[in-house]
Amino acid sequence: MIKKIEQRFPLLVTLANESRTAVQFKEKLGCWVLSQSDAVSGNRLKEKVAERILLLIQYDGVSINELSTGEQLPVLTITYLWQFLTHQLTEKVSIDLFIDLYHQFDLLENPITIEPDRNLVHKQMDRWPTGIDEEVVSTRLANKDRIIKGLIKKIERRHSPSSKYQFTDEMTFEERYAQVNEWWNTSRFHLVMAIKSPTELNYFLNNSLSGETMNLLYRAKKKGMPFFITPYYLSLLNPGKEGYNDETIRSYILYSNDLVDTYGDIKAWEKEDVVVAGQSNAAGWLLPEGHNIHRRYPEVAILIPDSMGRACGGLCASCQRMYDFQSERLNFDFESLKPKETWDKKLRRLMQYFEDDAQLRDILITGGDALMSQNATLRKILDAVYKMALRKRKANESRLQGEKYAEIQRVRLGSRLLAYLPLRITDELVEILREFKEKALQAGISQCYIQTHFQSPLEVTPEARAAIEKILNTGWIITNQLVYNVTASRRGHTAKLRQTLNSIGIVCYYTFSVKGFRENYAVFTPNSRSLQEEKEEKIFGLIPKDKREELHSIITNKRPLGKYLSRFLKENKLFFAGTDRNVLNLPGIGKSMTFVTIGITVEGKRILRFDHDTSRLHSPVVNKMGKVYIVENKSIAAYLRQLKELGEDLNEYATIWNYCEGITEPCLSLYNYPGYPFRATDKMTNLELNC
Repeated sequence: MIKKIEQRFPLLVTLANESRTAVQFKEKLGCWVLSQSDAVSGNRLKEKVAERILLLIQYDGVSINELSTGEQLPVLTITYLWQFLTHQLTEKVSIDLFIDLYHQFDLLENPITIEPDRNLVHKQMDRWPTGIDEEVVSTRLANKDRIIKGLIKKIERRHSPSSKYQFTDEMTFEERYAQVNEWWNTSRFHLVMAIKSPTELNYFLNNSLSGETMNLLYRAKKKGMPFFITPYYLSLLNPGKEGYNDETIRSYILYSNDLVDTYGDIKAWEKEDVVVAGQSNAAGWLLPEGHNIHRRYPEVAILIPDSMGRACGGLCASCQRMYDFQSERLNFDFESLKPKETWDKKLRRLMQYFEDDAQLRDILITGGDALMSQNATLRKILDAVYKMALRKRKANESRLQGEKYAEIQRVRLGSRLLAYLPLRITDELVEILREFKEKALQAGISQCYIQTHFQSPLEVTPEARAAIEKILNTGWIITNQLVYNVTASRRGHTAKLRQTLNSIGIVCYYTFSVKGFRENYAVFTPNSRSLQEEKEEKIFGLIPKDKREELHSIITNKRPLGKYLSRFLKENKLFFAGTDRNVLNLPGIGKSMTFVTIGITVEGKRILRFDHDTSRLHSPVVNKMGKVYIVENKSIAAYLRQLKELGEDLNEYATIWNYCEGITEPCLSLYNYPGYPFRATDKMTNLELNC
């Protein structure tokens, strides 16, 4: 790399060698960068790159507090460059740091105008199959046949006389096959028959896993990491050497070395989820005892019930609640998760928290997974929410203008089962959702959302499409949150996912950068790639300003939604509706993509200075935190090496080095809270700021 820099930037090397110290080098470098920018006055692209490099110079030698770890970190980006160029490095510094700097200086001399290519994006989207494509459906049918035969053997070996899933001795193979094929259509069967060990996983994948992968999974099992994969979800994988690429799905069920190594020592990225009795959390909120309510914002809090909602349809390798699985607050022991008699009393206390809070108007019931709760439990929870909302509304009648409390306007159910196990969406569940939606308006609840999580267009199967149509017919809206991991970040993949989801009536809500520490190193995608995707791919789903209210009305009122959405997109020449915001979830603060790059670590990871999203209400804690600094999980060079191993053409990612700062996208009206017909209080309750 030093020879490459010497050849490409001889003046840079000269400046370094003429400087006796890093301080002198920074002064000379700053003057040179300014001269480069001034030489072409009015060239905004060049000025922008100059500003980036000057920011690196400005922060060199400064010590910052890294928010996720709480550690003091010295920023020495330019100092390392001087040491590198003068052969004076005294510590191990990754070449990735200098690769990043090389590209920044290259952009300074040759700034590029980025022009998104519609035809190229269309071509990139076409690479990715969906679960409703003929080829995929055919492969899944073959997978289902193989899995059913394996399940027959599994049932024959089971010794559980209390189980409903057993054969009589006189049943023929054909009869047993027909019986399992019938059971296949019930979600309970898939939960009972879920794959829970590496050996079983490999068996049901036709022994296609490598020895290296198996050793890793055995190590994970030995450390106590849970395995839970339903036969339905396993049928989505392609175990053959030919056919469709299923890497995105595999990245969810196959763990990485880093995740296995750190399991047991994983820290909570979302610091506000660490609750100590009697103390406020990292966002300043006082919460009821236990771990049932999580809260970051004034207007919304998460409710995690003491029920099977503390389990999932599978454990995602990049799960943001891996910390809770590690502590076993979330788990797959269904018997232990059945609601106890005390749950009804606790539920009333938890509802009282929402009722007595001055700002809460949005409740997100999740887990785990909200739809893992049994129907009777879910009905009780929704009924408790409805009655609480009524009481909160009634109490406002005696409050003066300006003193009235926020009333509950939005109820959300967080669930990945639409992708993991859409067979869970039964007629009885649909009726529960319909009943709640119909009476919710009486309590002031006008927004009912299922907040789901599809990671790949392969997860959009005929079964998922049917389940989604049933839910949409109840009047609930389904929104999607995508975790933007390495496999999902490949060119055209997220665009194809949005398009596929829109075609069946799902609208996209967030595209999250992976959060976490070393455990998520393998799946982390740098924020620069998220910005690149936003500017170069999602732009072809940008809703014209004069069409946004029309889209809002369609999503809220028209059914079948997929049909009306597809018509709207066609009329406006859009690939999809880019209604989601690309963001990172910051510890204790919330979602943002407003940042600048102020340094690069010895590992080549960018150091980002974030501002919180000014478009929404935050806890007052943000006013006391000062500047927010986050070190990314991975260097851009390391990320590109991963893409190359996945077979990607790195030329298609060449502009990634240009994305060093971002601005959080505006929120569409669809995701805004409705206005109140009264003046609500600004007072915040259940708040105690200790910082």
